[in-house]
Amino acid sequence: MQEASAASSTFEVPEPDLTPREIVARAAAMRPELLERQQETEERTFYAQDTHEAFARAGFYRILQPRRFGGHEFDLETYFRVIIEIARGCPSSGWCLCLGGAHVLQVASMYDEAAQADFFGPDGHFVCASYGAPVGVAQPRDDGYVIAGKFSYASGIPYSTHFMGQTLLHPEDPQDPGLMFVIPAEQYERLDDWHGVLGMRGSGSHSIQIDDAWIPASHTARVFMVDLPVEGGTVGSRLHGNPMYAGRTLGFFHGEFGAIMVGSAYAALDEYQRIITSRPATWIPTMKRYELVDYQRYLGEAIAEIACAEAAVIQGAQQWMELARMNVEEDRPFTAEDDARLEALQATACRIAWHAVEGILFRTGGSAGARDGQRMQRYWRDMSTYWSHNTPAQRDFLLTGLGRRRLGLPIVPPGPDPAAS
Repeated sequence: MQEASAASSTFEVPEPDLTPREIVARAAAMRPELLERQQETEERTFYAQDTHEAFARAGFYRILQPRRFGGHEFDLETYFRVIIEIARGCPSSGWCLCLGGAHVLQVASMYDEAAQADFFGPDGHFVCASYGAPVGVAQPRDDGYVIAGKFSYASGIPYSTHFMGQTLLHPEDPQDPGLMFVIPAEQYERLDDWHGVLGMRGSGSHSIQIDDAWIPASHTARVFMVDLPVEGGTVGSRLHGNPMYAGRTLGFFHGEFGAIMVGSAYAALDEYQRIITSRPATWIPTMKRYELVDYQRYLGEAIAEIACAEAAVIQGAQQWMELARMNVEEDRPFTAEDDARLEALQATACRIAWHAVEGILFRTGGSAGARDGQRMQRYWRDMSTYWSHNTPAQRDFLLTGLGRRRLGLPIVPPGPDPAAS
């Protein structure tokens, strides 16, 4: 984990001497309370106001935020380690925090100093949910744009100060890169529609409705969120003197999921250990399950797989940081192929973490853990829901595209290979 950069500060930085190790320890210390409040978090559909305030005091929303605007400006590894700890206490809370606190990275990369000063406001408190697919429409008006549309799955929106979205200027043009925009909370309505889902019930993944809201052109960018133009540096990397603000999107976005899935797997591991040390063996009721060699092996195998997934997530974060550095400081661009490889790495970490839970811990933990209200069932539901997200749902397309890039073949949309016809 890297210390913050020495970039000049416009805002006062809370706890300027805080270290990455200390902020990760704060996250770990919150696990017991998050664990006890899982059920109420699911029922509310997001974590409580006092939890949000505790996260803010701990500095979690400022981990990736530039010091110039009151952030800690730590690296991706630090952010992912914090999310792993929070998700270990409550996967839903980890998802809600992670996807609300992460998009500061794109905002600090793609917008100029004046726009960033608008976003970060008078005190530097900034939380920004997002939805990456192009939705709705934007109409030019008076040196700005009028935005309209319904944006779903805005995870982290309950405590967001802003929303970052992607919309279209010319929907009829398939080559239109669209418009990435940042809009403050007072210009959208959060809908109470995050109910009836299988898992991540407390992730705050509500929709928002934007009804003809005008924003200045400086709060928009003619870019596609998942394919940002970062080669050689960005306005943000030059402003903040930190190449972290000139990195690509997909490897980072899927790393968020990787951290959440690893933390969730550790939560299931903790629950599994509680189960086998407290429950009698089925056929030998005079013994506890942990005394049987089979359960010892199951536990050991799960530990190894989760450790492997965690190592991949952290290594992916470190590689991302190095590629961003080389993109700015050396003649070595951060390419789309690099990004695809890192995304595939993080997706594979998620698959390994999932196997540890679905294939080992849930399978051998006993039917009692599958009942409503049981933590093992909740972790299985939460991690199952990851697979329904749009990005992992297109895993085959991702891996095919990675292979095609390696072979020098063009990337094609999902479906038959036109070259084969």
